[in-house]
Amino acid sequence: MSLWRLRFSMLAAVALLIGLSTLFITVVLTLIGISNLYLILGFVIIFNLLQWLISPYIVDALYRVKEADPIRYRRLHEIVENLSRKSRLKKPKVMIADIPIPNAFAYGSPLTGNRVAVTQGLLNILDEDEVEAVLGHEVGHLKHKDMHVMMFLSVLPAIFYYIGYSLYLSGIFSSSREENAGGLVIFGMLSLLIYYILSLIVLWFSRLREYYADSHSMSIVENGGYKLANALAKIVSYSGRLKARGYDTSRFSGLKALFIADPDKAVDELEELRRNGIVGDTVYRIARRKITFGEKILELFSTHPNTVKRIRRLLGIEK
Repeated sequence: MSLWRLRFSMLAAVALLIGLSTLFITVVLTLIGISNLYLILGFVIIFNLLQWLISPYIVDALYRVKEADPIRYRRLHEIVENLSRKSRLKKPKVMIADIPIPNAFAYGSPLTGNRVAVTQGLLNILDEDEVEAVLGHEVGHLKHKDMHVMMFLSVLPAIFYYIGYSLYLSGIFSSSREENAGGLVIFGMLSLLIYYILSLIVLWFSRLREYYADSHSMSIVENGGYKLANALAKIVSYSGRLKARGYDTSRFSGLKALFIADPDKAVDELEELRRNGIVGDTVYRIARRKITFGEKILELFSTHPNTVKRIRRLLGIEK
């Protein structure tokens, strides 16, 4: 996918999401009335704004994230500073997450400023060049303000989620003699259906943003495509083996939208590579593996693109 097609797809996703949300909200307000729904809209927006503002503190507390010591991690600070300068971006805080899963993520809010974190597991398995490519991807997220964009877009499905449950429960617990009880249940279920549709669009947009961040890494890191492709292959392989040995990656489900790769998918992707006999082999053989129909379906419900597809794009292999 070329860069201009990627940008067009992202604009189309945003337009579709906002357009459908506006249409559905207008229909629901017209059919149901506006008093209670406006209260719900206000609650959802305020709740998400507060969550966005304080989320970095929550991430730091839950996942043992601390600022990287500038002496012990001097080289890491230098890499981030160099990438930030190339991106014309103020250097973010460099953080270390005490997590064995190899991964990295960018996060922040107006209260904390921008932050980029790498896990201890990532530093243990990647070469310095590969760490640089991964950090180039994360700096790309900061450059494109992905945390802010995704926060805004995620509010729209959340609105329909709360509207749906509010109407559904109101209908269920209303007196059976009330004429509009059945209508409330129907419109509640319709709002929940709309929530799932909008959520799929948000997931599609999230996958596009991952490709966009990959492109940024390729633009600021020398031979960044090959380095990031190798890093992704190692991350998936190691994470898959870790999960297969019984390590519970689900405890980091709240972070996986931020991660450079989804650890929950790693074990399935690793198994697929094993079936094709290419685990531990060159990244080019991984890129040429056939993507199954099941994987294509699962990708629709994921925050991240299929790893093989990402590696193909990073290597410039069209298939």
